Amino acid sequence: MTNRILTTHTGSLPRSPELTRLLVARDQGHDIDVDALRAETDRVLARTVEQQLTTGLDVVNDGEVPRVGFSTYIRDRIDGFGGVGHRKPTLDSIKFPEYAAFQARQIDEGAEFARVWDTPLAQGLLHYDEERAGVRSDLDAFERELARNAEAGRRPAGTFVSAATPGIVATTLLLDEENPHYGDHREYVFALAEELRVEYEEIVARGHTLQLDAPDLAMERVIHFGDATLDEFLAAVDLHVEAINRALRNIPKDRVRLHVCWGNWQGPHQDDVPVDELLEHLYRAEVGAFSIPFGNPAHQHELPAFRHHPLPDDALLIPGVIDVTTNYLEHPQVVANRIVEAAEAVGDPARVIAGTDCGLATFASYEFVATDVAWAKLGALVEGAAIASRRLFG
Repeated sequence: MTNRILTTHTGSLPRSPELTRLLVARDQGHDIDVDALRAETDRVLARTVEQQLTTGLDVVNDGEVPRVGFSTYIRDRIDGFGGVGHRKPTLDSIKFPEYAAFQARQIDEGAEFARVWDTPLAQGLLHYDEERAGVRSDLDAFERELARNAEAGRRPAGTFVSAATPGIVATTLLLDEENPHYGDHREYVFALAEELRVEYEEIVARGHTLQLDAPDLAMERVIHFGDATLDEFLAAVDLHVEAINRALRNIPKDRVRLHVCWGNWQGPHQDDVPVDELLEHLYRAEVGAFSIPFGNPAHQHELPAFRHHPLPDDALLIPGVIDVTTNYLEHPQVVANRIVEAAEAVGDPARVIAGTDCGLATFASYEFVATDVAWAKLGALVEGAAIASRRLFG
């Protein structure tokens, strides 16, 4: 039983410019110095783990430092991807063409970016790496840094490792229409669930909480399912949750937390599906905690939804109380107010862990917050949680 509000974040943390350059170059198929990539990854990982602990965060991870992106990394672990697919534009870009042009102007000419929008297709039979080399390598490196910090007296209250869900992979790395192995989206999603299960079970077996990154359960309403009705989208949410549950069949639900978001780009977000429409569908997931953003202007008004749709009895809420798309630094009192509102909506402060809206570096080269500001925001999260703890627990 906790007597204070614990803190965590959503996954990705700032990489160094050099690591970003190397990851993006590899993502684009260029030849790189593998030894240099390994050395820079180790250096940034060491800094990232230590800085989380010295900042005061309670539940920490590896910052997704070794990955070029939170979902596209999976193509390096599952065989069957190739070619280039093209995702639909967001409804923001369609409905606000001047905004779309403004965003395009923010990209420097000639700059190279990770493949966020034009990504590989599922062209063949999916098969997860039998050696589990990628996930094991990442876990080994993370655990070495945890051990090093423990020797110096820095120990977290808990650890988590993030992984992409079947639904976000299926809506990001699209199914090639000519793939002979999967006839439709449903078959593809469930095939992904079976392959991703290998990674999920490895993470939990190593003692970490599994965070499932599932922005598809909200964000894809305005991208992949932008032409669908709300009912059609919610049916897809149910399908994706069913696939998640199938992949989790061997994992206790209290070892899993689910992150759902509406995308962390700086846009109008006028067509985001309200959380009130989503919660009953999200609650079908066999997980122990729900990470949902409420620190941004489009959704910070929605916390009262938990009064109308109470959390499952055995579940926690990880409300996002830090906006990850702006360099405005939240005042700790603002953070505390958001945490208190979340606790009051849930009805029990012991069931709330304070978090961020989304990752602070979702893809290498795709970040909105400066590195020093990002860490200051996490510091404000810790300070705000301490203030909220005094108000909620006395």
